[in-house]
Amino acid sequence: SHVAALEAFPDGLPLPCFSFEDAIEAVQEGRADCAIIPIENSLHGRVADIHFLLPESGLVITGEHFLGIRHALMGVGPRDGVREAMSHPQALGQCRHWLKAHDIRPVSYPDTAGAAAVVAAQRDPAVAALAPPGAAAIYGLELLASDIADADHNMTRFVVLARGSKPASGDGPWMTTLIFEVKNVPAALYKAMGGFATNGVNITKLESYQRNGSFAATEFFADVEGKPGDAGLDRALEELGFHAKWLRVLGTYRQARKRG
Repeated sequence: SHVAALEAFPDGLPLPCFSFEDAIEAVQEGRADCAIIPIENSLHGRVADIHFLLPESGLVITGEHFLGIRHALMGVGPRDGVREAMSHPQALGQCRHWLKAHDIRPVSYPDTAGAAAVVAAQRDPAVAALAPPGAAAIYGLELLASDIADADHNMTRFVVLARGSKPASGDGPWMTTLIFEVKNVPAALYKAMGGFATNGVNITKLESYQRNGSFAATEFFADVEGKPGDAGLDRALEELGFHAKWLRVLGTYRQARKRG
């Protein structure tokens, strides 16, 4: 997240936060202008439950950023002596085959750089951290292995959250993120999504989730191409609103990379 923040906002000053909730709270309280949160990874799927975190926060999505991920193993002793690797569950999942091949047990920690700090403090050669290479220099650790993700295409998508947004205008391409709940009737999702097909609106992401443990009503998180004011998207959202119990747009922003 630190690297993504520097890439997305070269003139900005990063404010370290221990958790996604802390980062969102910093924006809510005005201690930060925005938060940059990882939400999905090409190898290990969902990162942050943004559909749970964002609706109650009062923040909106104002941008996105893609970051190629390069994990490194770092510690205080030789690699052959490492028995455990500490890191965020996402990082561990993205390197699970490499860790298994080297007989290293994954140990979950809430933050990759924080794991490097713990390893540096413990000074145990049997425990290493899985973190971005730059963390080794910051915490005085030795790089024991580099580029150990299970695939070269390892990529994480981040979204930028802020207290408010400007109207979408100018050149795109644009992306609109929304959440909605379908009615508990047969073909509910088919009917809700029909308006996007008939109006030529591309859906790039559609993910279902359950709230409050009811298992009775399904909610959906969706990314669709376009912005409010586009005739096709406006018609699709109007039709979705008719077939859904409720609908909420979480933000409209320029695509960092064109889909398709």
